[in-house]
Amino acid sequence: MLWLIGDKGMLGTELARLLEKREIPFAGTDREVDITDPAALAAFAASIRETPAWIINCAAYTAVDRAEDDGEACRRLNVLGAANIAKAAGDCGARLIHISTDYVFDGKGVYDESLRGPRPYREDDETNPIGVYGLAKRDGENAVMENSKNAYIIRTAWLYGRYGANFVHTMLRLMKERDTVKVVNDQRGSPTWAFDLASAVLTLVNAVNGGEKVPFGIYHYTNEGNISWFDFAREIYSQGRRLGLLPKDCTVQPCTSAEFPARVTRPEYSALDKAKIRAALGLAIPEWNKSLEKYLAEMN
Repeated sequence: MLWLIGDKGMLGTELARLLEKREIPFAGTDREVDITDPAALAAFAASIRETPAWIINCAAYTAVDRAEDDGEACRRLNVLGAANIAKAAGDCGARLIHISTDYVFDGKGVYDESLRGPRPYREDDETNPIGVYGLAKRDGENAVMENSKNAYIIRTAWLYGRYGANFVHTMLRLMKERDTVKVVNDQRGSPTWAFDLASAVLTLVNAVNGGEKVPFGIYHYTNEGNISWFDFAREIYSQGRRLGLLPKDCTVQPCTSAEFPARVTRPEYSALDKAKIRAALGLAIPEWNKSLEKYLAEMN
């Protein structure tokens, strides 16, 4: 039995669909079980007919800009909630998978002489979040590790999918409405299709259930590639036109982050190194543009 927390969000919904398709028994909860209330978590765990062997936590406060004015609510979900779930996993004797983010880094990158620039962040690189959201997610990671010895933390970035607002949906809408779209070209990272991440999460579950020894700790998962938001938007437009999702021409223009001021400075560089999870699970991680193509084809 698996307990999926946050089963109505973008990743949680994708995971629920995969679990159903693969006929893996699970219990799903969202806001009806308050993760900031230990008693509510304990009561639900006790109500499940079979003690969960796994808890997957996809619940999080993700409104990055709003968090600057709503820090208490952000920390309640991303720190206190994470700690409570880790404690509940310990009480159940369950393994925990907790989803985190590239925002735990400051986005300045780690300079690599051979690359003459930043290299992808590794799991053991120093975290240095620059906003309320990133700080809460970093503290949430620490809370998970402090309260559960049997936890996997998976950091991801630039997530998009069918269930929920995201960059791909926004670009498709704007490209239908406007003749020109301006997109920042000074922030680099790796898009991640929620389906691919959900598949990787279940690969981890199945590997451990099958007797493979996958060490607990922090892992990174995104699709392969290191691009700017502008590059991402251009590919969305190109594929969208080819697939008939965009009925008219639209010019995609590059711009700087300074042209779109926000409450929080976004990471300039947030590519994540995935060697650890590839080695641990034998994963073949898809390229970002190939996954985008599959995703858009499903929407067609």
